[in-house]
Amino acid sequence: MNLPNKLTVSRFGLTAVFLAVIFSHLPYHETVALVLFSAAGVTDFLDGKLARDRNIITNFGILCDPLADKIMTCSAFIAFVGLRLMPAWMVVLIVARELAITGLRLLAASKHVVLAAERYGKHKTISQIVAIIAVLVMISYGKWGGFGQAVFGFPLFGTPWVVSFAELMKWLAVLLTAISGSLYLWRNRELYLSDM
Repeated sequence: MNLPNKLTVSRFGLTAVFLAVIFSHLPYHETVALVLFSAAGVTDFLDGKLARDRNIITNFGILCDPLADKIMTCSAFIAFVGLRLMPAWMVVLIVARELAITGLRLLAASKHVVLAAERYGKHKTISQIVAIIAVLVMISYGKWGGFGQAVFGFPLFGTPWVVSFAELMKWLAVLLTAISGSLYLWRNRELYLSDM
């Protein structure tokens, strides 16, 4: 297994540990969850970059990299519903989009067509990762003492700026998720319309 694919597989493991930690009652578990999720996000950037730079793009990577992204982000968003950090309707929309695109990729694979990620999908993934990290910082920074308060807690319109930023990023992630999913389904409509 090449290095980019190892990084992709590591994202599955990091996601599982992230979920265990975020629901634990360990000291600083929010901060540990933030570090774990950030590390998973870095692997998302590195696996694709290394695959392109070293020209070792494989069908495994083309299929599993987006799948690892979806599992990582959807797991975090579902956890946020359980922790009452995000409304369920937002997460339902995000998960529904990811399932629809995964279903489309499976349908394409059954027809011996590999659908790679598109630019809009990459922007969607980045917005989701930033939203999740912002929420994790929002619930963590209070335990970071004066540094956390100085950097993330100063008020903006009467609320710590990181709270407003996290809210903005949640909405942006939902918007980009809906747009990118709609565009992807529309551009590849021949795949499913031919079977209807």
